[in-house]
Parts: sequence; C-alpha cells; structure tokens
Amino acid sequence: MILEKLSVIAEPIPLSQLSKKELKELQKALKILAYPVGDIDGLIGPKTRNAWSEFKTDVSFGHPDIIDDESVDQLQKSIDAISNHGVEHDFSTKEGTIDAIIYECRAQGISLDTQIAYVLATTEWETNRTFKPIREAYWLSEGWRKRHLRYYPYYGRGFVQLTWKNNYKKYSGIIGVDMVHDPDIAMRPNVALFVLVHGFKTGTFTGRKISDYINEHKTDFVRARRCINGTDQAYTIASLAEKFLDDLESYQ
Repeated sequence: MILEKLSVIAEPIPLSQLSKKELKELQKALKILAYPVGDIDGLIGPKTRNAWSEFKTDVSFGHPDIIDDESVDQLQKSIDAISNHGVEHDFSTKEGTIDAIIYECRAQGISLDTQIAYVLATTEWETNRTFKPIREAYWLSEGWRKRHLRYYPYYGRGFVQLTWKNNYKKYSGIIGVDMVHDPDIAMRPNVALFVLVHGFKTGTFTGRKISDYINEHKTDFVRARRCINGTDQAYTIASLAEKFLDDLESYQ
C-alpha cells in the first residue's frame, strides 16, 4: 500500500483537517497494521483518533492528534515492512508454504515461536494437511455450496475459512482488491497468507486475537482455538502446535 494522498502532507495538521479520502487512506493503513480503527469510512471518530494515538505512541514521537510528513513517513515504513516487497514465496510445496507463513507472522508482529507454531498448526488442520488454500466443503461441488450455504457466494476460502460478505468486504478494503466482486481472490496464496496472519493478529475472525491466549506470559494452545472456531478440535490442533513448536528450528 502506497500512501498517495497522505504523502503530500508537508506541515503538521490536526486529524480533523484531513479530507474524507485522506482519512480513509489513514484508516486503511492503521487497520493493516492491526490498530483498532473501526470501519474504513473516512469519518473522524474516537476509534480513529485512538488508533492514530496508539500508533504515534508506539513509534515514540509527536502529539497524538497531529499528523505530519514525519509520521506519514513512519506509517509508510511500517506498512512496507509487512508488504513482502521483493519477497517471492514458493507455495508449490508444503515446506515453501511453511516458510512463507513463518515470514509473514514475523513481518506482521506475530513473533513468538509459540504463536507461530499455533498458526502453522491451524493451517495444517484447516487445509486438511495440504498447506494449500481450500474451499469450504471442498469435497463437494459448487452447485452443492450454492444450494446449501446461506452465505453463498461468500463461503469459506483460504488457509483459514474467510466467510460472510462483511469479511470479504473488510479485507477488500485492507488489501485493495475487490473480493466482494470476485470472492475467489481469497484463494490466491499470497492473499490467503495475509488474511491468515492478519486475522490472528487483529481478531478479525471471532474477535479473539492470538495474543489473548499465547503471549510472553502464557501459552494456551487449547483456548487459542477460539481465535478461529470456538472449541472445535481444540485439543487436536493444540497437539499439532506442540509438534510444530518442537520442530520450528528446522524451518528457520
């Protein structure tokens, strides 16, 4: 993501003086970086103000309600750090996909080995051990999905099951591609990779973030399943995570 509209800011100005288009660009950037900005609507509300304040606090400079060229530059650098510029992942093999997931986790700030192990375990389970993006009920036909899934065509796709129109719309805004018009974009490995890690990071899927259960102070591989799908197969995936944690050094 290139900050085209915000990059022209030269002098420090309050957020309230940004245009609606500038605010949308700012909100999108903050959402990519996992700040709780709320909807990308171009409106200046408490969530947008708080998200910007959090960002400025994290980068340690400036008044929390002011935006200037220095803070925009730092925002762009932060986005570039997780945008895979110049990085080509090999999704053709399981090992290549595992390497890509590890890279993306670290780029988006999921840096603990315990967290990465759980993301890998979830991917293994959700893709039926293929480590390839799959469709919901992949063993059945598109006709079956159309007849039986009430949220069709926004059924689950990816390394984890991105489901419902509002989530396709949300990630369309974040990634900058129209998945509402073409939901199959979610099957592209690079898109599925971003959604997988970003969803864990921000709690997009269920409102629960991976850091709620796995952080520097605790490792709860069982309850971490709530980030994705309640308690379904929680103990099975926890066992997979333990194995990945043991083996993770071989994937460095």
